[in-house]
Parts: sequence; structure tokens; C-alpha cells
Amino acid sequence: MSSTTFFNLLTIIGVLFLVMVAGFWCRRRGIINDVTSNRMSKLIIEVGQPLLIIGSLINKEFSWELLKGGLLYFGIGLVIHPVMCLVAFLFGHAFTDPDEKKLSQFALTFTNCAFIGFPILAAVFPETGVFYGSFFVIGFHIYIWTLGIYLLSRGREDIKLTPKKAILNFGTVPCAIGLALYLLKAVLPMPAVFIDFSGYMGSLCMPISVLITGSLLATQKPHDILCSPRIYLFNAIKLIVMPLIICLLAKLVTLRVTDSYEIVMFCTVIAALPSAATITMLAELYGIKPGYAAQTVGTSSLLSVATLPLLYFLGDLIARL
Repeated sequence: MSSTTFFNLLTIIGVLFLVMVAGFWCRRRGIINDVTSNRMSKLIIEVGQPLLIIGSLINKEFSWELLKGGLLYFGIGLVIHPVMCLVAFLFGHAFTDPDEKKLSQFALTFTNCAFIGFPILAAVFPETGVFYGSFFVIGFHIYIWTLGIYLLSRGREDIKLTPKKAILNFGTVPCAIGLALYLLKAVLPMPAVFIDFSGYMGSLCMPISVLITGSLLATQKPHDILCSPRIYLFNAIKLIVMPLIICLLAKLVTLRVTDSYEIVMFCTVIAALPSAATITMLAELYGIKPGYAAQTVGTSSLLSVATLPLLYFLGDLIARL
């Protein structure tokens, strides 16, 4: 692990923490309220996130080697989410309340692999992190609208899992468009204006999503966050146990793979990220304890400031064995 990479990681985490503090302050000052938070969430989901995915794919010059690597990480995305869901099911029994149990299982399974993950991956893997992360995110979006909706729909007749939701959503469609445009670059140059446009719009995701997370924390009573055993239990599983399990499994699976170090570190970093912000929007939409959902996202984002460097260090040691 180079000192430059570790310093870049700490810098990104520090920036995320300060943006979260700014979101907390904005909520307390009344600059951000429920209406603005909802509209900013829609801006990110319907505009920022699609362009972030497309931009991260078309920003690289086409090469068959990169495409081959991207497909590998797409496959990793298809495998790692069911594994994390299985771990979440095993530890989910520690939560007795039915709604908190399924929210915890959802939040343990899905990480913030795009909004927060892309800047972290860019710091750890400057050359290919965001590009390969874009392929990984395809699997994330496939599962969040299938496996994720299944987790939340248990015990609810009004929550339906449809093939349309699984195939056509604000994650899978831009992934398909971005991949098609990247393949098109093999024969036609991509206009610089479109690359810059998608890059600028996609860059909205990190600051706005973290601002929203900070503002959500400000809506909770400090006692409910700081003195809740179930929140500490959740974060211990999410930020320490889960990434260590994924790291060890990735190491075992890639023992005879030549470039196993990058794969193990990629899986470790992804698993060590805080919970996906999508859970707060789905919990509010379906009326499943949105306050608790906000706590899982907010506290895991806050505590990951300390745990991410630790897990990166441990992952580096394991990956080099």
C-alpha cells in the first residue's frame, strides 16, 4: 500500500465528512427541508446518477483489454451481492423488530457504491477504479430492484416486484446506454462536449447525496443515534464484519489468479462502503420506518470515515498474503 494512495483515501474521506457536516448544518438552519431534500434526491436519481454512469464509461478510450476487465467486474457485481445478502440474512436475526430487520438486511447488502464509492475508487485505483466501478454498478442496479424489493416486500401485499422495475430503471438503462456508447467509440470518436457534459452533471452526485445524508442525520434525536445498541450492532456488522468476510472470501477465490491483489482490494473497498442512500427513499416511499433507514445510512456514512482506512489497511495485508 503506497503512502500516496493512503493519503488520497484519507483526503477523500475527509472531504466526505466535511460535506456531511455542511448538510447537517444546512438542515438545522432551514436551508434544506423535506421538500428540498426530496427534490435533490430526484435530481440525483433521475439526472445525476444516469449521467455519472454514462460519463464514467465513455470517459475512457476504447480498448478490448479495458472491456475485458470491465466484464470481469460486472461478474463480480453479480456474485458479491447474493453473498452479502446471505451474510445479511445470517446476522439479520439479531434485529427483533420485523421492519428494522428487513431494513437492516437491505442496508447490509447494498453499499453506496456509486455516489460515495466512485470518489473512493478513484482515490484507490486512479486509472481504472471508476471505469470498473461502473460495470460493478450494473449488478448493483439489477439486484436492488429485484433482491432489494423482495427484502422490503416481505409481509406487505402492496409492494410488488415486477419485471419492468427490474429491467427498466434509472440504473440499468444508463448502464446499457453507457456501454453501447463505449462500444461505439471503437469506430466513432465521442464528441468532447458530451463527455464534458456528462462529467459535469455526474459530479453533482457526490456532494448532493452526502449533503442529503448529513441533513437526514439532523432530523434524528442525538439520543436515538448515539445511545441505540441496535445502531452500533448494525454498524459493527456493516463496516467491519461484512468487509472482512468479503475480503477473506475474495482472497480464497483468487488464490491462483495472477492479478488477485486488485480484485481483493476492490471487493474489500466496495464492502466497506456505507449503506446505499436508496434505502431512505424506498423506506419513505413504502412507509417502512424511514427514520431508522436514515439512521443506518447516516451513521454508517459517518463512522466509515474511521473504518474505511482501517479496512483498507487490513485488506492490503490480507491481499498480499
